[in-house]
Amino acid sequence: FADAAILVEGSAERMLVPHFIRHKFPKLDQSYISLLEIGGSHAHRLKPLLETLGLISLVITDLDSIGVTGTAKIRPERGRNYRTGNTTLKAWIPMKEVLDNLLDCSDDDKQSENKQIRVAYPCPINLTYKEGMTEEEAIPYTFEDSLALSNIGLFEGYDNPTGLLKKIKEALAKDTLSEASKEMFESLREGCKAEMALELLYLTEPCKLEPPAYISDGLKWLEEKLNERKQDFIPTHNTEVQND
Repeated sequence: FADAAILVEGSAERMLVPHFIRHKFPKLDQSYISLLEIGGSHAHRLKPLLETLGLISLVITDLDSIGVTGTAKIRPERGRNYRTGNTTLKAWIPMKEVLDNLLDCSDDDKQSENKQIRVAYPCPINLTYKEGMTEEEAIPYTFEDSLALSNIGLFEGYDNPTGLLKKIKEALAKDTLSEASKEMFESLREGCKAEMALELLYLTEPCKLEPPAYISDGLKWLEEKLNERKQDFIPTHNTEVQND
């Protein structure tokens, strides 16, 4: 009975995406959205169900970059022939395995053929890391470092954070964006992401958190698709009822 579904990989996204919707997408907040945590990059397993239901769906997933050979996780970089280990991205949408190809996908590439399902995954962020520096490109690996890079000032301002949030704040104190990205990648391999999300909600007014651009783009798409569907049900003229 849902208007649409949002599939997310982990508990951090499950806790924070509803806040993004509530504070940044008020029209979407008025719809009945079913948000499902699928515990990893397994959204492709629900492909037959979603296609059968014809349900408008947004799949929020990770980049899951791996090297040229093997399956070991690796920090994403351009021009190295790295791949994705994410089956949803490889075998469903957008059906691309080479990392450089994924990073350059258009919005149309990220939709199913019938435009009813869209994927959203971390994409390059252009930012000025420190005051006085030139703009650089950062390629996040997952939701958490995307969130940090989209809210650098907020993360730097936390007093006495703990756990993974503390490690990310320390990473953002590095002199260069490359060093910060590398340290965040290493921290995220072992840190507790759910605890980080809970601490963020404790320390921050949710309305102050900016969603990563790839999630904003996905939620905008979902809002537009639901608006289109509502328009389809609005009658364009009055129908007269005549008595025989």
